[in-house]
Amino acid sequence: MNKKKIRLSSPHMSGKEQKYIEKAFNENTIAPFGNNIDWFEKLLGDYLGNKHVVALNSGTSALHLALKLANVSNRDVVICQSNTYVASVNPIIYQNAIPVFVDSESETWNMSPELLEQAIRSLIKTGQKPKAIIVVHLYGMPAKMKEITSIAQHYGIKLIEDAAESLGSSVEGKLTGTLGDYGILSFNANKIITTSAGGALITRTSAEREKVLFWATQSRENLPWYEHNETGYNYRMSNVLAGIGCGQMEVLPLRIEQRRRNFEFYKQNLKTLPIQVLPIELKGVFSNRWLTTILTESYEIREKIRLHLMKENIETRPLWKPMHRQPLFEKAKAFVNGVSDNLFERGLCLPSGSNLSIDDKERIVRLIKSVF
Repeated sequence: MNKKKIRLSSPHMSGKEQKYIEKAFNENTIAPFGNNIDWFEKLLGDYLGNKHVVALNSGTSALHLALKLANVSNRDVVICQSNTYVASVNPIIYQNAIPVFVDSESETWNMSPELLEQAIRSLIKTGQKPKAIIVVHLYGMPAKMKEITSIAQHYGIKLIEDAAESLGSSVEGKLTGTLGDYGILSFNANKIITTSAGGALITRTSAEREKVLFWATQSRENLPWYEHNETGYNYRMSNVLAGIGCGQMEVLPLRIEQRRRNFEFYKQNLKTLPIQVLPIELKGVFSNRWLTTILTESYEIREKIRLHLMKENIETRPLWKPMHRQPLFEKAKAFVNGVSDNLFERGLCLPSGSNLSIDDKERIVRLIKSVF
């Protein structure tokens, strides 16, 4: 008997995307410019509170250009959250800069403000004042931005929000991606809304937006011929993919509601087990609950659940392996407290797609319970 495949976070089309895609085809704008890109950027900017947005081909590209806006260059130090995906760190390497990792706190699982300040002070003492800080809103849960923003401002360091997983999440009514100096979003296929592949950079000013747009289109000067005075990148989003994004923006509130519903279902139906459905929302915090995550009592139990679900054709994934434990960054300086190591050993991401049926969720819960 075939067992239905349940993915961790699969794309969820609404049907509203097709009209925008057809528009691109009808206008023959199958290129990195066009009405869909303009409209998608406007929809995002309006949603985020009249912000300046550039649609790009990935969240990684957006983070790269955010570092350029922060004037990060050769041998500059950039502090990055250790508990994240490698795409949060790679752009630091693109700029020939030096990543320094900071561990998490145990409430939101994001960058520890205490360790962040400790790291900054230590680096300043050695003449390596950081040029930028990259904080990540993991699994849709906002970091402790009040404290982190205060620290960044106190030391005069640019703060970049990796909000790839947290579109729609907020702190005291202010959306993630708009709380730092620059914010980045991702519309990868597994995100809360998708453009298949894509991302966006949120800037504070129109001048910064124009600079990003210039870099993202090969730094071409405004002349009849092709002339270039500085290095540019082929980072602009396709007009076709932006059309998908326009349709997805129409259902973003619903997608957030559906993801949050998943979290509440798991929390309610797993409460009798020795499992914690975490993290919780702190006061004034709203999470889009992009992925529902659990914390088990041990590595062995985590693996029993993961392998049992895999056997039943259900995709799960351990929480991120911290960057300070990655072979790629084995020589990097890190300020750690054991929190992200512990999360990696005991934590698991459960299927969280907004298109999960009640039967899917009941099947997942039933199989988890059968492990105990």
